[in-house]
Amino acid sequence: MSISLGMPTLPGQQDPARPGAVSRPAGVPGLLDRFNRVATDLRVSLTDRCNLRCTYCMPAEGLPWLDREQALSADEIVRLVGIAVRDLGVRQVRFTGGEPLLRADLIDIVSRCAALEPRPEISLTTNAIGLASRAQGLADAGLDRINVSLDSLHAETFAALTRRPFLRQVIAGVDAAAAAGLGPIKINAVLLPGVNDHEAPGLLRWALERGHELRFIEQMPLDADHTWSRDSMVTAADMRQLVDAEFTLTVAREPRDGAPAERFIATARDGSGLTGTVGIIASVTEAFCEDCRRTRLTAEGSVMSCLFSHEETDLRASLRTGGSDDDIADLWRGAMWAKPKGHGIDDPSFVQSDRSMSAIGG
Repeated sequence: MSISLGMPTLPGQQDPARPGAVSRPAGVPGLLDRFNRVATDLRVSLTDRCNLRCTYCMPAEGLPWLDREQALSADEIVRLVGIAVRDLGVRQVRFTGGEPLLRADLIDIVSRCAALEPRPEISLTTNAIGLASRAQGLADAGLDRINVSLDSLHAETFAALTRRPFLRQVIAGVDAAAAAGLGPIKINAVLLPGVNDHEAPGLLRWALERGHELRFIEQMPLDADHTWSRDSMVTAADMRQLVDAEFTLTVAREPRDGAPAERFIATARDGSGLTGTVGIIASVTEAFCEDCRRTRLTAEGSVMSCLFSHEETDLRASLRTGGSDDDIADLWRGAMWAKPKGHGIDDPSFVQSDRSMSAIGG
């Protein structure tokens, strides 16, 4: 869905081209929205495909994948990232999926984006399957760090959650990333009640012993099966209580500075001296929408101003029909100007998006 920019108006003025909408005033720099948030963190989905079938993300049979011609090419991705960092003030770029390691041209994309001026910080969110053989190449290409999705350290539980028996490959990928200097490595864990929530202290201990930062993430209403329920999720408060059995948590002194995770210093209660940082991303119960600094590109080149948005702005069409960089930047600014104040999960009228997390990019 393309968002018309309408005629320039003052903030808060109705856009006559779109009844009920508000247009972006002329001359607004960067990716500013109506609530004075500026997006400087770009998440780019490189593919909607994945080699796992996580129960909180997609059905066992998978989803209908994009045709090759629907997905952005490497040239198109690099051009859009270039517009973002050169013209729109983006400073951080994270490549996501689906599973971005499934892109055969991933190293080329990273290398070309690392050569942009100004150079953005470049990270990758991955399930780490296949990372063992590619970690050094990605580091050499300019990748700065990685986030790895890992919900369980027990093979049976991992297989039940992901519907694939690949735990050993994931651990090997994490170790290879550490050896390649792709740190600090952040381990992302979604806790599900009665499935892996009891593993919270063990996951944290494992991460701290290796110098990684664990981040617990509340399950969000982004599953393809639409079975998510707030009443049955593990909340941030639950997570803190689960960890408290073996660790004391102290709020980190560093400012959050728009990051999705609230960070704590975790110290083991057993007197071992084990300590380090843990984060909790509470998108549902302790939302941080008021300081959101993220903008998203789907694998087919649409801007999503919010992870839970029902509206998208198509940049691919402009890319493929001769649109200039200025044209594309202006479309992008308009999409972010229309960003809602919050995701609205607590609103009775909230409707889950038709897109699952794998189709959006985290």
